Amino acid sequence: MSAASGRQAPVTPEHIMQLGFGFWASKTLLSAVELGVFTVLAGGPLDAEALRVKLGLHPRSARDFFDALVALRVLDRTDGAYANTAEADLYLDRGKPSYVGGILEMANGRLYPFWGNLTEALRTGRPQNEAKAGGDFFSAIYASPEGLSGFLNAMTGVSLPVARALAARFPWAGVRSVIDIGAAAGSMPVELALAHPHLEAGGFDLPPVRPVFEAYVAQRGLAGRVRFHEGDFMRGPMPSAEVLVMGHILHDWDLEEKRMLVAKAHAVLPQGGALIVYDRMIDDDRRENAAGLLMSLNMLIETPGGFDYTGADCVGWLREAGFASVRQEPLVGPYSMVVGIK
Repeated sequence: MSAASGRQAPVTPEHIMQLGFGFWASKTLLSAVELGVFTVLAGGPLDAEALRVKLGLHPRSARDFFDALVALRVLDRTDGAYANTAEADLYLDRGKPSYVGGILEMANGRLYPFWGNLTEALRTGRPQNEAKAGGDFFSAIYASPEGLSGFLNAMTGVSLPVARALAARFPWAGVRSVIDIGAAAGSMPVELALAHPHLEAGGFDLPPVRPVFEAYVAQRGLAGRVRFHEGDFMRGPMPSAEVLVMGHILHDWDLEEKRMLVAKAHAVLPQGGALIVYDRMIDDDRRENAAGLLMSLNMLIETPGGFDYTGADCVGWLREAGFASVRQEPLVGPYSMVVGIK
């Protein structure tokens, strides 16, 4: 081996710079979602000028904006005409039920400015959102119909791919009833009911959520089949079903509250019933699932005591609550689920 061939590749700052300026690409995508770029292009390809006019953009940097989206691989350009990629067309067109842009709209309108205070959050341990002055995050979100609707639509965006994966991965054939705890607009019970017509599916959430939930269920053609169950899991019991699903819930709360919620689920399940917990669970070695670790930092920004957790943590909480059989499985992307059988 020659000296030249045996040399190690030079150490460069490229990875560091990509991380440091990652917000450039992020904000470009978030602004494109806000402007409706992908919804406009769902109607067919457009040249730069036609697209600029439809979006109401200034001429100065419109072309750079569109070409940046091409370089970021969410738009294609052929013979000067811009079009959605297959991924963007499926998931970022507001006219499709597969739209996941609600969570990106919330990231743009809420989280982007709050994350500017991450350093302060790390120093103080205090939230940096609407509750920064001492209020309550959920009270602030639920205070107006517009804020509530935006939050619930965001949860639909983040939950939809997971719901479809869970519909395919769990053995639903022998299950008669399922309720999603903290159902938001209802994407989880809707996807389960669509995939498994025999299921009696429902969603449990606070009373103000009902009209948004019922409108979403009706829009998906399931009015009368997917029911809304009203209540507050922090102050009262959970509804009973053969399977309870708890996703994007446990990470909102501190350790004792997490244990309390798991115990409440165990209490209302029948013998042989199952609790399914899913989240962006951190890998047990805490080295690989950056999405889970970053979500935990987001819980620092958003909540007084919430944090994300490993699969092993969750397995331990379910065993402590009395579940006889507990297993962990990968679900989709950074998501894993823990299933406990009573």
